[in-house]
Amino acid sequence: MNLWRSLDPIRFELHFAYFKRLGHFLKEIETSRRPLVEYPINSLYNHTALIEQWKFAKYIKRNRIHIVHTYGFHPNVFAIPAAWLAGVPVIIASVRDTGYTTPIQSRVQKFMCRLADCIVVNAEAIRQWLIAEGYNPEKITVIRNGIDLSHFTTTTRGSRLREELGLPQCAPLIAVLSRLHRYKGIEYFLEAATIVCRRFPEARFLIVGEGMVVNSPYRRELADYAVRLGLGRRAVFTGFRLDVAELLSEVAVSVLPCVSAEGLSNTLLESMAAGVPVVATTVGGNPEVVEQGVTGFLVPPRDPPALAQAICRLLDSPELAARFGQAGRKRVTERFSLERMVQETESLYLDLLNRGGHRIDPHTREAWGHEFVPKLTLHL
Repeated sequence: MNLWRSLDPIRFELHFAYFKRLGHFLKEIETSRRPLVEYPINSLYNHTALIEQWKFAKYIKRNRIHIVHTYGFHPNVFAIPAAWLAGVPVIIASVRDTGYTTPIQSRVQKFMCRLADCIVVNAEAIRQWLIAEGYNPEKITVIRNGIDLSHFTTTTRGSRLREELGLPQCAPLIAVLSRLHRYKGIEYFLEAATIVCRRFPEARFLIVGEGMVVNSPYRRELADYAVRLGLGRRAVFTGFRLDVAELLSEVAVSVLPCVSAEGLSNTLLESMAAGVPVVATTVGGNPEVVEQGVTGFLVPPRDPPALAQAICRLLDSPELAARFGQAGRKRVTERFSLERMVQETESLYLDLLNRGGHRIDPHTREAWGHEFVPKLTLHL
């Protein structure tokens, strides 16, 4: 979403493809009036998928798409072979985690990615993992996530959230902002919360996010576990929220307790952009974001006592927390800006087109002539 909002509309004509017409960002895309096409499937491996892939290939040819850029396992497997058969000049896959697919899914994705011209990853940790899995290193490009810093300003205030969520005005808030999936390790955060409560009984613990479906089994398990741990009203499940900047303005510590498969976390970047000190596990791309002892703390995965100790150190020392917060915002500004991510992505698109024989002056539309404004399909 950040990418499509920021790509130069003079350089690129955007089309969107997706599996289901739902989601929190759907209205925004519809309002933009960009082409938006649905390919409904219930499996990647049946005749329905083949029919929808054929439709996608026809759409590509009819609209003379020049670049197909897919995001994640299901779009990679669905769209790449259709784009290849349709003769798209540039096919780009994206892998944004270090593997929570099954062994069979991993083999299928690896095969499909061989048909792509480039595989974009958002962390060096993913690049190294793919190389170890046998991917061609020359095809892999690292473009780290970028954050729009304008959403995170010193004037942002979230005090109304405390009233909305029933939180005491002076209670320190410790938050996990994450999709609720088992590899995110939320249960270890809840266990750490019980330890933190011994030192800071007034603390409240927010779990911000949802699973792939609302009220997923994992979310219910977590809510039940919080009750069994005796956290009571100290643990608050907020569900999915779009007011992240406002919420973070009230947070004392942001935590990411993932145990595996993590790529480069947007929630860590957003927390740091908001000036919030972070505690994260030494998994995936987290060490590429968090500078240990400078912008936050890194702890081993599946270690609630270490997680709790790091949280308590920041709650014990407002000066340390403020210093980490300032350093975190500076780090995001310098290394993880949205402008940098968009510039690197646009440069990749144009470079791959040039390599394919579509010589382009990257500066002006007029230099390309009327007939060649690259058409880009993002498969979400």
